[in-house]
Amino acid sequence: MTNMARMMLGAALVTAAGVAVAQRAVPAPAPELAYQLTEGQNLNAFVRDGTVAAHLLLRNGTDPRILVAFPAGNSGAGEWFERLDRPATWRLEQAPRALTLPEPDGAAGRMLHGIVAEASIDAPALRLHKTVLSSIRFLRDYQSVGRVPEGIEPTLVVASRTIGAYRKRLDGAPGYYLKLEVTGGTFDGVTIRPGADGRIRLRITAATGETPLTGLATRDLLNDRAANDPAARDALRFLSYREKFLAGSWRFQTYFGRDTLMSVRLLMPVLQPRAIEAGLGSVLARLDHRGDVAHEEGIGEFAVVDRRQHGGSGDAAVLDYAMIDDDYMLAPVAATYLLDHADRATARRFLAQTMTSEGMPGTVEPAGRALVRNLRYVVATAQPFAQAPAFDRLVAIKSGRLTGQWRDSEEGLGRGRYAYDVNAVFVPAALDAAARMLRAGLLDAYLTPQDRATLAQAGGMARVWRERAPALFRVDIPAAQASARVRDYARTLKIPAEPALASLGTAPLTFHALSLDARGMAVPIVNSDEGFALMFADPSPAELETYVTAAMRPFPAGLMTGIGMLVANAAQADATAQGRFTPAAYHGAVVWSWQQALFAAGLERQLARRDLPASTRTVLTRAQATLWRAIQATRATQSSELWSWAFEGGRYKVVAFGAGKQDVDESNAAQLWSTVYLAVQPPK
Repeated sequence: MTNMARMMLGAALVTAAGVAVAQRAVPAPAPELAYQLTEGQNLNAFVRDGTVAAHLLLRNGTDPRILVAFPAGNSGAGEWFERLDRPATWRLEQAPRALTLPEPDGAAGRMLHGIVAEASIDAPALRLHKTVLSSIRFLRDYQSVGRVPEGIEPTLVVASRTIGAYRKRLDGAPGYYLKLEVTGGTFDGVTIRPGADGRIRLRITAATGETPLTGLATRDLLNDRAANDPAARDALRFLSYREKFLAGSWRFQTYFGRDTLMSVRLLMPVLQPRAIEAGLGSVLARLDHRGDVAHEEGIGEFAVVDRRQHGGSGDAAVLDYAMIDDDYMLAPVAATYLLDHADRATARRFLAQTMTSEGMPGTVEPAGRALVRNLRYVVATAQPFAQAPAFDRLVAIKSGRLTGQWRDSEEGLGRGRYAYDVNAVFVPAALDAAARMLRAGLLDAYLTPQDRATLAQAGGMARVWRERAPALFRVDIPAAQASARVRDYARTLKIPAEPALASLGTAPLTFHALSLDARGMAVPIVNSDEGFALMFADPSPAELETYVTAAMRPFPAGLMTGIGMLVANAAQADATAQGRFTPAAYHGAVVWSWQQALFAAGLERQLARRDLPASTRTVLTRAQATLWRAIQATRATQSSELWSWAFEGGRYKVVAFGAGKQDVDESNAAQLWSTVYLAVQPPK
């Protein structure tokens, strides 16, 4: 008897009020991937086995919840409980095991894929508050703003010791299932109370009817140069599929263009060709007719709801093209693979492979043709500034938006319109990449005469952008004024100012602004985006010394703390901006793991240059040592998305982001671009 047959035989279904509730399910043998970690208030358990991939999250504290997220359809099931009078702690008694069961009340042969796990909590009581079964995007919305769309409320079926719910997708497709069985304690239909041992014990079963993804096998993912880091390897395996890479779990279990491109670039030295091509292929397949890179896809029930809200129907992916940085990342990442990593035959084979376009439904085209479309878009959008360099001819974030690059919270760019990284780094890098690929002849089979004429301009345009754009973002603040602001900001944050003040000296404080506002005025926030220039550009020795030094000064003069490099320091901005860039802000004075890795990889790349004088190499080498000390001090948190801090006992202390009610969001326990330390390793 097969594993699936055993699971189906063991899934005895009892119908109550039209909802089928699984009584038991026989699990599969040992899964191909299973691991656990606790971060802040969240106990996380991951499993991937065949058609099942799932992330179980148990939330400790005074706001307990159970959440199961599935990469399939970016779907999930969540149970939120009423707030407790005192904090409670979950314990995972039996790790999640994969199961497959027939769709309750569904057509013959329609299956759900999910998990069963057992957990306990030391709460005095658990009262049901809210059940959400749907797209992870709707679970995410409920967690952050307490709302879900109309029509997706499940009907709970309550029995003597069970709470169950199943609902089809709004379009009638197989949907989402959750069952909680009280195995220790009592349940009166409203409140679950502990047993004699003081613990409430639950068997948790959750499943989804969305189409499973195909996991990348270990042999297709990493080569033998990858670091021996089990936590990062586990996270990367959970997030890697033939169809796409997932940005992060639990909150972003689907395609994000920027996350895919940046992760592929940083991981490229240790990725197998099949993995690199899975990432690049997923981006190329989602280009629109202009060549614009899709930022995020809405799939599953989110797509159903979104299309209905806009007068349409169906569940085809809804692609978001609101971001601008990813449009200029594709070319340099693709060029690095095709020209520097792959051999000629492999590069030609990849470009020739046909793909079904999600960005242009009904279109099947070779990857090379899609790439040319993006290169045409890069040249067209870069042309205005190349012809007449002025701030208002830079590439702006899209009208009516406050976001447009990786700092995609509404305060992340400090209300700026023109992002430093996009304009000073990525546009010229994309133009250079277009020129390189044209010279190499790899794209010849996909170019029309007009395409060739368009791309022939790229090299000259790149020179204009490199020479003129970065200077628009330069900020110079007199030493006395900079020192006063550092002192005041340190007092506000209740941290010592002396190390930061000592690092400033008597010269003006010089750094690149985070962005320019609509009037071309600099948003004077010291930021970590200098790492992009280290990774994708070749700054002059003087520029390297100035801007690396600015970032590496102790916070709040620069970005360095004992628990990592912060991504923003608003000491030189006004009080309003400082209030938007706190340690509780998603892109504020917090540490993002991948930004440290980007900076470290960029320093290594610059140190490989042969044209740098000894003085510049000394600055870079010192920066490298300082950065790696901070990275290694927080090794346990490297695979997390980001973390915050507290200053206690004379030092900085890691605080899990999302652990405090004041934090505006919650960190992912597994984040794609936080796994890049598999390739980004300390200097020998």
